[in-house]
Amino acid sequence: MNVRFRFGAEGDLTAPSDDRLTVGDPRVVEFLAKLARKLLAPAVARRHPELGSLGYFLRPAELHRAVEKMSRPDALVFPRGNVFHVPPANVDTIFVYSWALSALAGNHNVVRISSRSAGAAEVILDALNEIEADAIIARTQRMVTYGRDDALTAALSRWCDLRVIWGGDTAVEAIRKHPLRPSGRDLTFPDRTSWAVLSVPGWRAADPAARRTAAVGFANDAYWFDQAACSSPRTVFLVGGDGAEVRAEFLDLLLDVVDQRGWTVDAAMAVEKRVNAYGLAASGAASAVDFPDNRITSVTLTGTGEAPRRWIGAGAFPFAEVGSLLDLVPAMNRQDQTVSHFGFTPAELHAFATELGGRGVDRIVPFGSALTFGSLWDGYDLPYEFTRLTTILT
Repeated sequence: MNVRFRFGAEGDLTAPSDDRLTVGDPRVVEFLAKLARKLLAPAVARRHPELGSLGYFLRPAELHRAVEKMSRPDALVFPRGNVFHVPPANVDTIFVYSWALSALAGNHNVVRISSRSAGAAEVILDALNEIEADAIIARTQRMVTYGRDDALTAALSRWCDLRVIWGGDTAVEAIRKHPLRPSGRDLTFPDRTSWAVLSVPGWRAADPAARRTAAVGFANDAYWFDQAACSSPRTVFLVGGDGAEVRAEFLDLLLDVVDQRGWTVDAAMAVEKRVNAYGLAASGAASAVDFPDNRITSVTLTGTGEAPRRWIGAGAFPFAEVGSLLDLVPAMNRQDQTVSHFGFTPAELHAFATELGGRGVDRIVPFGSALTFGSLWDGYDLPYEFTRLTTILT
């Protein structure tokens, strides 16, 4: 076992602790605010833009807002207890969001960091280890990396009051083989799929600056984390008419943004995208494929029902056309997480969500906000999930 965060001492991770933190504990707030300052440093944010978003999330004002959301007029709010986090390897920052909200709720935490973590995750861990903190942080917060160790995972599962599992169906099923204590519970984040919807009339009505801003936002949603994040768009639905001209202009703008950002796709990924794109064509799901650039693969789907829910490669964008947002409702299901949008009225978006009726899609956000983490995620109110309530009747 490799302790990645120095405040977690070597030894038994599941040893009981008498230390108590409170919801919104000032010592935790101070620690997280120090981390925010490090992540918001210009040199760090330039190298890893996603850490700028994380730093913003951890600013004191945001932390105090999160604590306020945990309060209840009808109950006393306390930490849930011990929390075991199993974050994914493909999104370097998600472990901090999950852990920070849980720590802010006053919980004792053990976070298992994947041995495949790199890049932004290593920057975060280095920053954590540079922060001076109250000794109670040392005794209640631990981040570790270990290989396949069923005994340790089983022990941590018995230790925790809440187990938070990210990373897809396979990860959830593997971890769930280890039983929790009878009072424990799971908070799971299985495989999810996300989409983009672009209004053809809305695009035509937008000025050039708004169109470019939309392309920049979409590029951030798609190219950070190599389009592998659960909230990154997998398919673009062109809504409200013949979208051929809009699609062409959108892809031209997108390629220009990718050029300016210096994003690349390696040869192996480019080959994989070609294989997957031609596979869609061979199965009848796609009627045309186009490779305008190594970094962009454009696929014309034969219908909305053919939109692939699996990841087919970084910079791969299937397109389908529909008459209205409501036409997409039959194609949505509980696996669908985020719909990012451009060019629609609030009334159109509200009607779409109402027609879905909770059967699918947890988030509807503008282009550029798909990866913006919030305390409401995957339909869960996370501050609520990380706390427990005591009621008093007299």
